[in-house]
Amino acid sequence: MSWRPQYRSSKFRNVYGKVASREHCFDGIPITKNVQDNHFCAVNARFLAIVTESAGGGSFLVIPLEQTGRIEPNYPKVCGHQGNVLDIKWNPFIDNIIASCSEDTSVRIWEIPEGGLKRNMTEALLVLHGHSRRVGLVEWHPTTNNILFSAGYDYKVLIWNLDVGEPVKMIDCHTDVVLCMSFNTDGSLLSTTCKDKRLRVIEPRSGRVLQEASCKNHRVNRVVFLGNMKRLLTTGVSRWNTRQIALWDQEDLSMPMIEEEIDGLSGLLFPFYDADTHMLYLAGKGDGNIRYYEISSEKPYLSYLMEFRSPAPQKGLGVMPKHGLDVSACEVFRFYKLVTLKGLIEPISMIVPRRSDSYQEDIYPMTPGTEPALTPDEWLGGVNRDPVLMSLKEGYKKSSKMVFKVPIKEKKSVVVNGIDLLENVPPRTENELLRMFFRQQDEIRRLREELAQKDVRIRQLQLELKNWRNSPKNC
Repeated sequence: MSWRPQYRSSKFRNVYGKVASREHCFDGIPITKNVQDNHFCAVNARFLAIVTESAGGGSFLVIPLEQTGRIEPNYPKVCGHQGNVLDIKWNPFIDNIIASCSEDTSVRIWEIPEGGLKRNMTEALLVLHGHSRRVGLVEWHPTTNNILFSAGYDYKVLIWNLDVGEPVKMIDCHTDVVLCMSFNTDGSLLSTTCKDKRLRVIEPRSGRVLQEASCKNHRVNRVVFLGNMKRLLTTGVSRWNTRQIALWDQEDLSMPMIEEEIDGLSGLLFPFYDADTHMLYLAGKGDGNIRYYEISSEKPYLSYLMEFRSPAPQKGLGVMPKHGLDVSACEVFRFYKLVTLKGLIEPISMIVPRRSDSYQEDIYPMTPGTEPALTPDEWLGGVNRDPVLMSLKEGYKKSSKMVFKVPIKEKKSVVVNGIDLLENVPPRTENELLRMFFRQQDEIRRLREELAQKDVRIRQLQLELKNWRNSPKNC
């Protein structure tokens, strides 16, 4: 009958969320109260990093995954920033390298010692200055080692080559703050959402905008590429202020393929996509639930599966890379949920129920591994290559042998698109920016007064010269 819901046959129909027991959570963490719409959490197969509340600068914790339970109040922190930390991301190819960005306008690269921190870390491997205002987002390139993207409140996206420690490209096509960045599978395309209510698909090496959508009826907040499907999924707000998701063809952003209302709540919707299982997870900021869907290349494109429910609201969510999952338990996704009110980080495993204990090849296809496909010079030279795949059956615990090498800087200036980004060192905080602005205004006022006085003096001298020439003695 037509009123009955249409169910699809799917191996992920009964996926369920399993919350870790209290002793396997991370407790006693002063999670940041910053209102920035980021996750404030990053996780890989070895470490969990969380941005913390701190006075007099910005800091974040780095905890080995096996060190669960209550974290001591004096636990060592990474605390080298002079402003609040706004985003952190682990290097996908080197487990102990993490990038952070801050309100002090800098991006910093840190190397975490084996076994975690024993004392506070204040010295970064690299300090990257190039933005003129605070930096809100950092993203590593998915297939190339040592290529990092950063987006600041100066509306610029900088591409950093960490082999030389300098920006190599500035993408300057946005007219407001960049809210989200997402790469396609081989990293040849970058999609962004912006406060100017536009969705863009950009060729990052040239900075050219390939496609652009003006989203007036669907105000976009977050975007994610759907693997190799040549589709984009965005979350946003409809004209009636209800939360909404939209599916787009990346080669034609004139109209969304489908739009679907989610609910009337106000929290931002974070999308997470698993290209191996074609599953989409939607988690709202301030919600306690996580909805999950299955994506297909044919209509209806988006099929609702189930919902994980919890009474504790989430501030953000970290996601474990595929090679860090427990395949023996048929775990296909793992979140690390930030519960601010309790100072708690709660692992949530998404599990496919199977009776057999053997390796399930149908739910664990070959997946992007820990080896880069390209060097920075190759990628900057125009080469595109798919990720190097690995099997979770044999080598999913295998660690990468790569080591980060700090570049030796000799240049005293950084020129991007004809602009010297380090001609004047940018202010580290917005208060410092205001102080510099008022000092410049005072200087301009003083110079104008001097110029006016000199104009008066010049006119007096011209009049005296004219009188002297017209006097009878000089005739």
